[in-house]
Amino acid sequence: MSFRQTTLALYGDAGRTWLNALPSLLTRYAQEWDLTLEAPFENLSYNYAAPARRADGSDAVIKVGFPNDELRTEIAALRHFDGPGMVRLLEADEGNCAMLLERIFPGETLWDVDDEQATALLLNVMPQLWKPYLGEYPFPSTVDWARGFARLRKRYGDGTGSLDRYLVEKAENLFFDLLASSEEPVLLHGDLHHDNVLSTYDSARRATTRRSSLITEKTASSQKHAPRRIVLAIDPKGVLGEPCYDVGAFLRNPLPALLQKENPRGLMQRRVDMIVERLGFDRQRVVGWGFAQAVLSAIWCDEDGVDGAQRTMKVAEIFQSIQ
Repeated sequence: MSFRQTTLALYGDAGRTWLNALPSLLTRYAQEWDLTLEAPFENLSYNYAAPARRADGSDAVIKVGFPNDELRTEIAALRHFDGPGMVRLLEADEGNCAMLLERIFPGETLWDVDDEQATALLLNVMPQLWKPYLGEYPFPSTVDWARGFARLRKRYGDGTGSLDRYLVEKAENLFFDLLASSEEPVLLHGDLHHDNVLSTYDSARRATTRRSSLITEKTASSQKHAPRRIVLAIDPKGVLGEPCYDVGAFLRNPLPALLQKENPRGLMQRRVDMIVERLGFDRQRVVGWGFAQAVLSAIWCDEDGVDGAQRTMKVAEIFQSIQ
């Protein structure tokens, strides 16, 4: 569905009113934040996003969505994560769920990157984000997210709709078992997969920092070294949970491309091996979270009325054969 269709499907008449007001809202932020706005990015889904140029000549991205708690949580998460590994929040208006973000160049996703390299890049950025929660915002927790299982049964009169009942019940039981034995929670990204990290080079990011901070050329020259490819996370959900939970989203993505691979099970097994080796997580917890979250993701697809539930359930089936 297009951005407009998605907004109307989710929010009805209120969404239509918001879409009609969006041009004037963009004009307001162009004035308040001193921006020159460009045409929006292609393939918008849930939120409006467009390139922008700031008064100092630096590039940015404006992102605006229908006002909702999820976007307000994203703004709070961006403030919490401020630093290495995460796109920078430059301006924000929580009331209207509008934000101005640094623009990442070249900004490519990990879709077309060799899977082992993509996994290595993701595993490098994850620990940079896991900081202690200081109580600065009422973030949801993985316990809150687990309520999706109960909502599914309520929606279908104690059934599971088109989703395999055995897999749903197994995933729900495992989810709560893992919650009961979880480590101390930290703030997680919550949706860290191949589309939610963008590639850049550390030299490019230092240049942006120097420009915005007005560091002298003499200081800049002392920091020169060969550029190194890095990735920065975008679109954080902001959820409290144990660090191992955060590997679930990338294990089941990208879809449908993952299921079209010659050997998706072998690919997922290699990812699990790399996670265990590099992050030191318990193998059973990694596989368990991968399975349980795949089913929960299918439940969310069903709940939102969007495609993808059955594909994600196929990934859950594969997890059952991974050691």
